Amino acid sequence: MQTASDLLVDCLEAEGVETVFGVPGEEIEDLLFSLRDSSIEFVPTRHEQGAAFMADVCGRLTGDAGVCLSTLGPGATNLITGVADAHLDKSPVVAITGQGNRERLHKESHQALDVVDVFEPIVEWNTQIGEPEIVPESVRKAFKLAEYEKPGATHLEFPEDVAGEEIDAAPIPTRDRVRRPDPDDESVERAATLLEAADRPIVLAGNGAVRTHAADSIRAIVDRLEIPVVATYMGKGAISDRDPASLMTLDSGADGEAARAVDRADCVVAIGYDIAEHDPEGWNPDLEKTIVHVDHEPAEVYRHYNPDVEIVADVGATVAAIDERVPSDACSLWCAELHDSLLEAATTGPDRDAPISVRNVLPLLREAMADADVLVSDVGDHKMAIAQSFPTYEPNTCVISNGLASMGIAVPGALAADLATDANVVAATGDGGFLMNAAELETATRLDCGFTIVVFDDDDYGLISQKQVDHRDEHFGTGLTNPDFVTFAESFGIEARRPETWDEVERAFAEAVPSDELTLIDIRLEE
Repeated sequence: MQTASDLLVDCLEAEGVETVFGVPGEEIEDLLFSLRDSSIEFVPTRHEQGAAFMADVCGRLTGDAGVCLSTLGPGATNLITGVADAHLDKSPVVAITGQGNRERLHKESHQALDVVDVFEPIVEWNTQIGEPEIVPESVRKAFKLAEYEKPGATHLEFPEDVAGEEIDAAPIPTRDRVRRPDPDDESVERAATLLEAADRPIVLAGNGAVRTHAADSIRAIVDRLEIPVVATYMGKGAISDRDPASLMTLDSGADGEAARAVDRADCVVAIGYDIAEHDPEGWNPDLEKTIVHVDHEPAEVYRHYNPDVEIVADVGATVAAIDERVPSDACSLWCAELHDSLLEAATTGPDRDAPISVRNVLPLLREAMADADVLVSDVGDHKMAIAQSFPTYEPNTCVISNGLASMGIAVPGALAADLATDANVVAATGDGGFLMNAAELETATRLDCGFTIVVFDDDDYGLISQKQVDHRDEHFGTGLTNPDFVTFAESFGIEARRPETWDEVERAFAEAVPSDELTLIDIRLEE
């Protein structure tokens, strides 16, 4: 006879879970020791938010739900930001939290909160495992709903008295994931007709274009029909930015050239587009564009995003079906010259007399990274530069949080990417975001991770300062003081550098990024 905690871990193993990130606690003691005796590695993190971000990025890169674990009360509430990030960024995550004995939950008691109720707005589904008998169904449902397109977070609460009860049961076998059907012919024909009739069509590639592995189909239709493509921040890499059809992202160009191209377009084929990451009012302000919606779910009801055709089906199959219906001469790269100028601006090395800035540094970082290497961006002024000016050549190689857009994701996210992929990984962060989860450097050293952390250092919440200046011609409440980041990193046994010239910046990237060492590079910004 096994305990319910043993059974839950058996269910995790049946789901293919290899790693659980979390912080130990008294109420999850049984579960921790069940994990100890399993094939699953439990990774103690320094904060539950870091654990949730690690699960988030693991889920995003692999498509398999990442798992994070905490105790009750403050442990559970500390998971919320990372779980909410997974919810709005559509990353599959299963969060498991402990709880006190059921006999004390009807009254006020130590650290007890209604965690299921707290998590309700930020998950696809959640429940308390109130009886040992429901462990297999609860775990299977949590993973199925977390990984089902559109994916997101789910949550299981596990009271400590349930965890210790004996139960004779087995996991529910997993099955192939539910797939959307192929698109219906009538909708495909309507979409093809609108595309063929358009004078200036454009593809808008969103998060779902990357997440559903539709990149091959998108690249095929773009190559044959020569349709320009613009991506959301989370759609970067759906096509290579080397492709003449790429206009990079909606905000690319020093003067918003990509946005102006979208303004000129008369037909937008939105593939895997999620309005949570980019408001359609920005690119369809006058409600004049013909819109074709291709996604696994119907479009959100929104005045500025009211598609003429909605095709709710397998995304890659839908794009391929439209490709078959449109004549090769129906479209053209009507803004090809724009691609050349955008890519040249994004890849040309800096003027060596120019001040060290994020945008000037990015071409050197891109040069040091292979096409398949992974950049995990934190949130801040540098994120905007990366989204707009960092060329991306393969899907899922530029990880940006832009649904919840939460600061603090870069270091734990890069740790997860290092564990989940064979690629070299770079965490790009500002000084504000870095210190939010800098304690996870200890986790990274304990796991013998090897990735590069680039800290853009300006003693300020720079993006907020800039927005305040834009609005008021001054800023307030954004200034910071920082430790010596080199000494800070070295205190963890991490190699650290502070390049002060362009040659030193270039050499630091060239040596650190391809290596297997954990390295921090402190880039002191001059403007």
